[in-house]
Amino acid sequence: MSTTEPSIGLTTISRTVASLAVGVVHTLERAVVGEGRMRTARGNAWEAVCADRARADQRAELDRLVAELAAARAAARERREVREHQPVS
Repeated sequence: MSTTEPSIGLTTISRTVASLAVGVVHTLERAVVGEGRMRTARGNAWEAVCADRARADQRAELDRLVAELAAARAAARERREVREHQPVS
């Protein structure tokens, strides 16, 4: 009968160190920032939704300005064409 001993490899040690580091960072964040101000998945998602809405508002405002400029340019072109086609008296 052969007995196999569990081998502790480099990946096991790395995972353990990473897990401990995450625990330390989490505890430190909770102590420094406070329980109520910690980032959560829900908070991150809400911030992303708000950022998307802000970008959409900015795009809409820019589209409105471009439409106004295009309309003003078209009106100026029409006025110029009307003046050019009027007979000189």
